[in-house]
This record gives sequence, structure tokens and C-alpha cells, in this order.
Amino acid sequence: MALDIGRKRTGVAVTDPLKIVANALTTIPTHTVISFIAKYLAEQEVELLVVGLPMQMNNTPSESVTYINPVLRKIQKELPDLRVVQVDERFTSKLAMQAMIDAGLKKKDRQNKATIDAVSATIILQSYLEGLSYKR
Repeated sequence: MALDIGRKRTGVAVTDPLKIVANALTTIPTHTVISFIAKYLAEQEVELLVVGLPMQMNNTPSESVTYINPVLRKIQKELPDLRVVQVDERFTSKLAMQAMIDAGLKKKDRQNKATIDAVSATIILQSYLEGLSYKR
């Protein structure tokens, strides 16, 4: 499972059991992340949680970590058995927008920020999965 945590919304993506393809699952209000994950874990097996870490071009964390880190700490406190991995999420919003254009989504649909967040989470997870296959 992957999260693209934002101030208001969090995009959620999951992968197939073989860890080949990431798919957008939904977008949820950020304040509901813990309850959403807990409910999902009760119904589905999740090996680890991949969370986007926004980085600047000079490889330092962006200002967004000020609202992401508290959510991460809460996840780790409330769900201590869930392994969490952070991955660089630079450019995921731009990649998400381009992916939606390439998929033929209308401009109105591309302006839906919830869609962008879910697609961004998908890109974060797919990037992580591709890194796994590269390491094999």
C-alpha cells in the first residue's frame, strides 16, 4: 500500500499480490488515515506501507514534511507492526498530471485534486515496485 499524504487529502494506492502493478485505490481525508489503514488491514494483507517523501532539488526534505511527519509518527504509534518505507516523491504530481493527459482524461477530470492524489500514490508505489525488481 502507498500513501501520498497531503494537508487535506491523502491518495492511496495498492498493488497486486505479485507486486507487479500499482493501482489507485482512493483518496481519503488525511485526518482519517489511521482508521482507514486499520480497517483495510483487517480486510486485506499489507506487507508494508510506502509513503512519499517530498524532496527538494538539493536532496533536502521539502516544507511538506511538517505535516507529513506527524501523520507518519501517528501511523507508527497506532500500527506498530506495519512496516513503513519512505520514498522520494519528487515530481509525482507532475507525472500524475501527465499520466492523466496521456490517458485521455478531460480537463475537468484532471482538475480534480483527489484524482491527482490517488494517481500520485500510484506513481509512488509503482516507483517502489520497480526499484524492487531492479534490485533482484
